[in-house]
Amino acid sequence: MPSVSRQVQLAVLALCAALLVGGLAGCETTQEKAAAKQAESAQILKARAKRQHHKQHVDGPQIPPYGGKSAHQQEGEG
Repeated sequence: MPSVSRQVQLAVLALCAALLVGGLAGCETTQEKAAAKQAESAQILKARAKRQHHKQHVDGPQIPPYGGKSAHQQEGEG
């Protein structure tokens, strides 16, 4: 009955190959998810930096507490 043994060996080999391919596909999916999360985080940080930069330009420097003129006000007077 060597043919049955050979069939079992081929079946086990096919099963191992299927598990290996499935494992590699799972790793790739995890890596893709991690890359997507990293890209999303980068976009969030860029948007936050852009909002802060925009806010600084819109609001301008604050007037000092002693009532003097800020650097922004002095630029306009020339």
